[in-house]
Order: sequence, then C-alpha cells, then structure tokens
Amino acid sequence: MALTNPVPMGPWKITVYDQEHFQGKRMEFTSSCQNIMECGMDNVRSLKVECGAWVGYEHSSFCGQQFILERGDYPRWDSWSGSNAYHIERLMSFRPVCAANHKESKIVIFERENFIGNQWEISDDYPSLQAMGWPSKEVGSMKVQSGAWVCYQFPGYRGYQYILECDCHGGEYKHYREWGSHAQTCQVQSIRRVQN
Repeated sequence: MALTNPVPMGPWKITVYDQEHFQGKRMEFTSSCQNIMECGMDNVRSLKVECGAWVGYEHSSFCGQQFILERGDYPRWDSWSGSNAYHIERLMSFRPVCAANHKESKIVIFERENFIGNQWEISDDYPSLQAMGWPSKEVGSMKVQSGAWVCYQFPGYRGYQYILECDCHGGEYKHYREWGSHAQTCQVQSIRRVQN
C-alpha cells in the first residue's frame, strides 16, 4: 500500500520499479511516498512519470540529493541525475511538485543571503546565468513568485539540483541551506522552469 500525505489529489502519476529498465517489482503512486521501503520495495531504480512533475530524493523522508522528474521514462539512475559525477543509483522517496506552471513562472535571484545585493527577475530558462549577465557563480537567496524552478550547480543544467517552489517557505529562500537537505554551496550557474 502506498504512503500518502494529506495533500489534495492532483494530476500526478508515477510508476516505479525496483530494477533498471522497468523490470522487477512495480508500483504506481498518485501522491507522495516518504519511504519506499515501507511500501515493500528496497529502492527505486527506474521509473516512468505519466502525469505531473515530481521530485525524487536519495534518502527517505525527502532527504539527500534531489532530482527533478518530469513527464517521461527514466530507465536508470543516470537519466534522472544528468551527471556521472553524482552516482546515485536509487531513489528512496518522492513527492509531486504542486506549484509547477511552466507558462507562468517567475523567480527573483539575489547576490547575497537575506535578499541583499544585486537582484534579477527571471521568467525564462537560462542554461548559463553568467553568459546572460549574472555577475557571479553564486546566488545567495531567492524568491519564487510563481511556479517551480530547478537550479543547477553548473552551466548546461548539470550538477546538484535544487527544486524551489512558491508553496515552500512562502516562496522565500533566504539562505542556500533552505534549498534542500543536501545543499552545500550557493553555487548556481543555470536555472530553468519545471515543466508539468
């Protein structure tokens, strides 16, 4: 039986498998799963997102490295990590992204913590913030005004991923540690809207 949170049912559906290439035990979810082991699976090693956008986590209880999971097939770990540098072969928890609205997304990034310093309002995808004029490799804080965003450590949508939503923290992320439990640096060099 799938674990669920008291989040309203939405247009979300994900099918997970305990082996690569959609093999082994299979389960479908339409809401959050805090710990896949409590559902009778040891881990998730491949998945199909059929509806909505999701966030997958390296550990249970929505902890560890995060990965954006948009509509499509993910036959093995490198299809969700996007990088051989972060060898995370399994996911242990996942949840829907509730605020994803690709067409009406807006975020303001700030140079320093607590919304101080240079700021830039963004409503489009940027594979390289520096190439578009951002003065640094770092972002100190962010305000998500609408939609949901994925920030990446490196240009070209590579490296650690941080999923930021207007529904979390009231959309305000005063410090990089609020981006997720695995956030170790304020380095952000590319950013894009979550596609629902």
